[in-house]
Amino acid sequence: MTHRNAQSDRHQQQKRIRRRAQRSTDVEFFNLLTGPELLEMTESLLPDHRERLYPPTVTLSMFIKQVLEEDGSCQQAVNSWAIQRMGEGLNPRSVRTGAYCRARQRLPVEMITTLARRSGELLIRHARRDWLWRGRAVKLVDGTGISMPDTLENQARFPQPSSQAEGVGFPMSRLVAVICLATGALVDAAMGPFEGKGHSELDLFRGLLERFCVGDVMLADALYANYFLIARLQAQGVDVVFEQHGSRNTDFRRGQRLGPRDHRVHWEKPRQRPLWMTRQDYASAPATLEMREVAVNGHILVTTLHDAGEVHKRELAKLYQQRWNVEVDLRNIKTTMAMDVLRCKTPAMIEKELWTHLLAYNLIRLMMAEAAARSGVHPRQLSFKHTAQLWIQCLAHGAVTEPHQTTLFRLIAQRKVGQRPGRIEPRLCKRRPKSSRWLKVPRHVARQQIQQKANML
Repeated sequence: MTHRNAQSDRHQQQKRIRRRAQRSTDVEFFNLLTGPELLEMTESLLPDHRERLYPPTVTLSMFIKQVLEEDGSCQQAVNSWAIQRMGEGLNPRSVRTGAYCRARQRLPVEMITTLARRSGELLIRHARRDWLWRGRAVKLVDGTGISMPDTLENQARFPQPSSQAEGVGFPMSRLVAVICLATGALVDAAMGPFEGKGHSELDLFRGLLERFCVGDVMLADALYANYFLIARLQAQGVDVVFEQHGSRNTDFRRGQRLGPRDHRVHWEKPRQRPLWMTRQDYASAPATLEMREVAVNGHILVTTLHDAGEVHKRELAKLYQQRWNVEVDLRNIKTTMAMDVLRCKTPAMIEKELWTHLLAYNLIRLMMAEAAARSGVHPRQLSFKHTAQLWIQCLAHGAVTEPHQTTLFRLIAQRKVGQRPGRIEPRLCKRRPKSSRWLKVPRHVARQQIQQKANML
């Protein structure tokens, strides 16, 4: 009897989900999560729950909208939801934030991470062949740092960098992302402390190796030109294109000449076993790697694409120039979506907030891919910020019904990014910041100093 009741509850819950997805007045991101490809998965990930003011579907869509808005406060999220309910003729209830914050805490992080990863997989699976590089999926890899509020819990999980004085620094985490070159979709990501043993960029990336499939091409900077990493990727049937690591010498007088400053050489396995590697894995690694090294445009590139007749070095140079897209994608995630400084006070909520940003990023990429497919252009030609701005305005004005979505895709495709080959910009700011003094002691100490000065007057 209990099992039958549980099945009935689940069936009723699924019916409520589908009804909510079909409501034209629902102006949340949940519409995108209930498409044919993602609806069944969303249903399977939902936890058992009572019908509350903030059920998981509503909470997640509010969370996604919250991370995109300029005012990303919980109060703004609750106010927006109250106005939406009022517009639908429903009781707006209280605008206190406590119930919403508790609802966010109840959201399973596995639900958010799975939706983010699956939406990325969906994008890659449906990418048009003419978007790919020689019919192959190229995956970009890079890392970045993310700051967060200075709380005891965050400091314990993500200690501040050693360069910052105690009491005046901020917890810092490292993020490594795998991003599809063709669509800009985030395939997967790994997060860990910014410093410490086992938390380097390469250490985090090793946990993402399973996200590469046979036939993929990995494109990254010189940090990833690592012997054992390349050996592992080759064993998986993955080719690589990296810049040569600064610690390795390149002598074009050696090896098999393929053309001017283009040759094939054999790298020997390092004699010293890395600390992270087991003795068994080290022994099973190949004794040598056959690598191709080419000099183009002031860079020395290393690759496992050995056939110079099939892939000319000019084509390798053109491909490596596209590595800059991962820098732009991370800028979109951190700057355009304001993820460079997270807001939550505990590590558990920090992880949810991070993955909610990444899910929102992939949903925007889904819209860009659909707009590109309908307009016959490449997704990389469209503006991410323009798409995000349009979608936020659609949410604000309730323009998310099917006819509006068709117009939305057309508007997204109208705004193309500039063609800037070889663009060079200094990483310098012209506008000076406000001349406020820096806080160089813990805040409670600064308050005591102010109080002491006031008492002396």
